[in-house]
Amino acid sequence: MSAVPFDPFARTLFGYPRALATLFMTEMWERFSFYGMRALLVLFMIAPESEGGMGYGAAQAAGIAAIYGALVYLTPLPGGWIADRVLGQRRTVLIGGIVIALGHIVLAIMGGAGLYLSLLLIIVGTGLLKPNLTAMVGGIYAGHDEQRDAGFSIYYMGINVGALLAPLVCGYLGQEVSWELGFGVAAVGMIVALVQYVLGARGLGPIGLVPENPLPAGLRRRYGLFGLAGLAAFVALVVLEITVLHVPADSIELGITLLIVAIPIYWFTRTLRTERRADPDQYHRIVVLGVLFIAAAVFWLVSDQAGSTITIFAQDDTRHEILGAHFPSSWFQTVNPLLIILLAPVMAGLWTALSARGRQPGTAVKFGGSLVLVFLSMVVMVLAAHSAETARVAAMWLVAVFAIQTVAELMLSPVGLSAASRLAPADRVSQTIGVWFLATSVGDALGGRLAQYYDQWGQATYFAVLGVIALIAGLAMLAIARPLGRLLRDG
Repeated sequence: MSAVPFDPFARTLFGYPRALATLFMTEMWERFSFYGMRALLVLFMIAPESEGGMGYGAAQAAGIAAIYGALVYLTPLPGGWIADRVLGQRRTVLIGGIVIALGHIVLAIMGGAGLYLSLLLIIVGTGLLKPNLTAMVGGIYAGHDEQRDAGFSIYYMGINVGALLAPLVCGYLGQEVSWELGFGVAAVGMIVALVQYVLGARGLGPIGLVPENPLPAGLRRRYGLFGLAGLAAFVALVVLEITVLHVPADSIELGITLLIVAIPIYWFTRTLRTERRADPDQYHRIVVLGVLFIAAAVFWLVSDQAGSTITIFAQDDTRHEILGAHFPSSWFQTVNPLLIILLAPVMAGLWTALSARGRQPGTAVKFGGSLVLVFLSMVVMVLAAHSAETARVAAMWLVAVFAIQTVAELMLSPVGLSAASRLAPADRVSQTIGVWFLATSVGDALGGRLAQYYDQWGQATYFAVLGVIALIAGLAMLAIARPLGRLLRDG
């Protein structure tokens, strides 16, 4: 008697496959842990040692946070490869979750002494978990393309629910009770994610159990040896750095930044060289993708200051109260996910309505408009910085900044992902989307380098420079929107 084929839609919850609930909850709690730690990271680094912090300067803390964010968006490339060729998505997610949990536990127990080990573990674990959890959502909807967008919308909601709850809980406990408790609760969030992931795994059937394109046995052994050799070399380098080399942290950050920038340059150069001979039309599409990539990197360079320099501004120069109610500064980081939850359906409805009338702006126009909005958010920051020279500014200044940036993000982030999938070579769609995510990594890395001037230039000048960069990129995108629209065939 033949086995009954697995159908994720055989068991549903509110009309959605029960398997989606497992992945939704895993993602929600993983994002709770990630954003819970992120809400406290810079604040912990700049807090005086007498208050349990690390006593770092603002520029140093912002630079470390930016490089950390950049590497988090870099490691999904090898993480996806490991799942596709070696372990399968299911096991890779489990291993990644365990590594992330260990990273949070190290920070909760060791504090500043374990900071860099903690960040390294979370970077590696996130690279293993994040792309493969998303890929399994796609596996649930294989053969159900008409419901795919709705499923991913629900899944995306899990990301933002976790991001919304994290600063409220971890931020409050970390700032108002103890740093260790805040980081510890972030660790608990990841452990909860793992427990419910393991308990719900049966409902996933065969999804993600085996590699989609496994390496032959000989190559697997060879890559395994390379991996072990690379790990040994890395450990040796860390030991040498601690005991002998003592390379300045700024030099290490610069090296990481150069590596992050070099990877997409190499990919685009190699792909353009290949497509110029093989498919001239695809060559032009990759050129367009490169332009959009640069624009997206500029967007994230400015927008992701929310997790570094703007966090410092929120702590040191902003009143932590609204209508007389006091709150910890980390709660400002709830504004973006809350507004995404509220505005995403509105923006989707707006594009649908404009499309029905034949008036929906093209991708390049949306990108240009997004960058102009980010410029306006920096104008608000410049005004706030000038006001902060005499007294702490009202919380609504930062709420306005995050509100503007959220609208800008909804004009660029999902639109860019859609464009990347359309412009990608047919045989390298997943790879191309992975490269697209590197725009965030590049933006964060360059933003980290720029953050070293936060103290030197002064706040108003620093935010003004960011605004000018966004404005130049936005106007450039609007200026070339028509030829790009013809190549994109969307305006």
